[in-house]
Amino acid sequence: MTSTVDPISLPQRGASNDTEIDREALARLLIEIARNVDPDYRARLDGIPAADPRMETLRQLLVGREISELSRVTHLLDEPEQLAAAVGGVLPSAAARALHAQLGEALAPAVERAVQRSIQKSPRTLTDILYPVFLPAIRKSIGEKIDQTFQSLNETLRHIFTWHGLKWRLEAWRTGASFSEVVLKHSLVYRVEHVFLINRNSGLLIAHVTADNATSEDPQLISSMLSAIQDFVRDSFNEKEQSGLDTIRFGELRLWSEVGPFATLVAVIRGNPPEELHEIIRDVLLRIHDEYSQALEQFDGDSSQLVGVETQLQTCVELKQEESNQGFPWLVLAAVLLVLIPAGGWFFLSWQSGQRWQAYVSRLGTQPGIIVAEQKVHNGQFYVAGLRDPLAADPESLLAGTEVDPARVHSQWQFYQSLEPEFVLKRLTASLVPPDSVRLSIVNHRIVAQGEAPDTWIVRARAAAQQLSAGGPEFDISRVRDVSPETRAVEHWRAYVSRLEAQPGIIVAQQAARGGHFYISGLRDPLAADPQGLLSGTEVDPARVHSQWQFYQSLDPKFVLKRLIVSLTPPKSVRLSIVEDRIVAEGEAPDTWIDRARAAARQLSAGGPEFDISKVRDVSPEARAAEHWQTYVSRLEAQAGIIVAQQTARGGHFYISGLRDPQAADPKALLSGTGVDPARVHSQWQFYQSLDPKFVVKRLMASLTPPDSVRLSIIKDRIVAQGEAPAAWIDRARVAAQELSADGLSLELSELRELTPPQLTHLREAIQAVNIFFDSGKAVPGPEQLPVLDNLANQLKQLAKDARNAGVTAQFMLTGHSDETGRETAKLSISAARAETVRALLKKRGVDPELLLVRGAGTFEPAEIENSRTGNSANRRVSVTVNFH
Repeated sequence: MTSTVDPISLPQRGASNDTEIDREALARLLIEIARNVDPDYRARLDGIPAADPRMETLRQLLVGREISELSRVTHLLDEPEQLAAAVGGVLPSAAARALHAQLGEALAPAVERAVQRSIQKSPRTLTDILYPVFLPAIRKSIGEKIDQTFQSLNETLRHIFTWHGLKWRLEAWRTGASFSEVVLKHSLVYRVEHVFLINRNSGLLIAHVTADNATSEDPQLISSMLSAIQDFVRDSFNEKEQSGLDTIRFGELRLWSEVGPFATLVAVIRGNPPEELHEIIRDVLLRIHDEYSQALEQFDGDSSQLVGVETQLQTCVELKQEESNQGFPWLVLAAVLLVLIPAGGWFFLSWQSGQRWQAYVSRLGTQPGIIVAEQKVHNGQFYVAGLRDPLAADPESLLAGTEVDPARVHSQWQFYQSLEPEFVLKRLTASLVPPDSVRLSIVNHRIVAQGEAPDTWIVRARAAAQQLSAGGPEFDISRVRDVSPETRAVEHWRAYVSRLEAQPGIIVAQQAARGGHFYISGLRDPLAADPQGLLSGTEVDPARVHSQWQFYQSLDPKFVLKRLIVSLTPPKSVRLSIVEDRIVAEGEAPDTWIDRARAAARQLSAGGPEFDISKVRDVSPEARAAEHWQTYVSRLEAQAGIIVAQQTARGGHFYISGLRDPQAADPKALLSGTGVDPARVHSQWQFYQSLDPKFVVKRLMASLTPPDSVRLSIIKDRIVAQGEAPAAWIDRARVAAQELSADGLSLELSELRELTPPQLTHLREAIQAVNIFFDSGKAVPGPEQLPVLDNLANQLKQLAKDARNAGVTAQFMLTGHSDETGRETAKLSISAARAETVRALLKKRGVDPELLLVRGAGTFEPAEIENSRTGNSANRRVSVTVNFH
């Protein structure tokens, strides 16, 4: 067969890598197909072309779409961010459609590793997550365990030395149980009489179970009271929502409360229950929540979906423990006593003898100079050994009065020298034999020598101080004075030199003592004390003193003051004094003396005291007139509403001008008492309105004419309006406040209240006329008061709404009262409890609890004074007072 198709001629080129398709292999395959179709091509196509446009076209037609998709997938796999975005788009739907068991098994290893790495990296994160959940439960569990431990310990200690305790100890030994378990078994007698299951959110009673022969009031009323008590405690002490009362005790009754997510289980127990009962009650509550969680969460008063709850609660009321009535084992007690009495007597005598011996050993240990190294008691004999100073007390003599038999005491003492200060003092006194003028004493564990002694004794004392043992007390002889004549003369001379150096105006430059004579030289002010006169009383021989003094002028303030008084001769009206190393002149003097004083101040030597004459007043008539004028100007400047713009004095006349508020003081009236002649004063004042709050208040009073119920006052430069006023007047006041704010002043109207509208007054009077009455000794109103409470709740809600519309806030004070029955404290407590009960009942009827305040008045605010049956019933009530804010 012959073909007319032209041979295929493809240019040679390498395979393309854009789609990773082996084009050469594809070309080989197509040519092989062509050869099989037309054998003539077999001879002409020896070489295999690498590519051909027609082949490319054929490839695109056959697998072009697949190649494009493979290229896109390959690019997606090479880009991690795009791959993650693509997988994230389909992962949620894939996980939702997967089988839960298979998905959990597949994800479990990865989740476990992720959680493990997260905890290893940051353990605090897991702690912060679990802390709010586990901490309250752990704290409560630990608290109950501690209470259980203390309860067991308390009961064990209470019965350990009683007849019952001995009987129970024998029972514990016989049964193999611990003594504390047996004690709790017999001493903790209790019975669960009632169990209430209460909705946590609404306070409604879900179920109630009562034990046989147990009596109670209305369960629904008890449930309401328990909820009211919980709300009262939580609101009064600002506790968290999940907190609540755990235990309430009233006589023999205990109320144990366990709180769950949707319900609270309250058990009423008579007697003394063990702490383990908490776990049993808690397990019952957990089982109820596991079986009826959805019904409890949606509970609205219908118990049809909670069938079987009472069966769970019945397990609680069946819990009880009755007192055992077994007989007492008198024979066992008698046998035990026969054994214990002789043993106790022997033990007591041994203990008493040992106590006496220990008292003697303690007495030895407190004796100075005695060290007890070893002591023991063996076969009724006493042995003691140690060290003893020869100067210490005799141990044999210390036995007297201890009631220890000396014949049974065997002692062995080694002599040593104690370093106690009192023993060292005795040895020093015996060896040194101090003269009568020297006294040795112990001061702060040191031996101190004081007085006067010859130098030979002092040398011996120093040698003894050096020979004292290391670690012993120090021997201080620094306070012993040498009494030789040369030493006394030198001491007297030093006292004289110190006396000279303390004198003002004397400077000691050099002093020495040689060959029994004394030499001194220096500087001396002529006004200073005479050095020769200071020798008296110093016991220094004047004939042995050789002095040489140079005169100089001292800059001491006292000497400078003397020279100024001599040179200036101040008048009697001027006083010169020294103030803080400065010479100050005060008083009045002529200007000529003031000029001389200024010249003297300039001539004072540099480094000396300053001469201040600024307080000397010029007594010339012109100066006095200028002073009086400045006093008047200062008085004007201090006046509110007066501003001094310019003031001057010329030719004996005074000129002043400025601004003055018409309500300010009259400037001419202020001239009186200033000493200024009014005929020489020329003033020019321009009227203006001062912004001083006092003047602004006067203008506001004149323009606004506030009613008597409004008071304007100034508080810290602010004008404050207080009281009640009509709305029209308040609007006028607001306009005035805006006008004042433009001048920088503030008129505050926040404490101004609008007069109460008439409809609020009428409703308030109706509410305040209502009283909720109670039976004697009861804190809960009777059923006949429920309609009164319903009507009162509607009135309170209506008044609160009307008050909000009127722009005011209404608050209601619930005041509880009681009659004269019972103690004063009990009457006050029950009155407060009645007010709290009414508050809880009004809250359940939709009244905002934030608007309800409570207080107990006891018998201090009676409705009727007479103490009769009618008066007492009228006083057992809760009244309502309405306040607007």
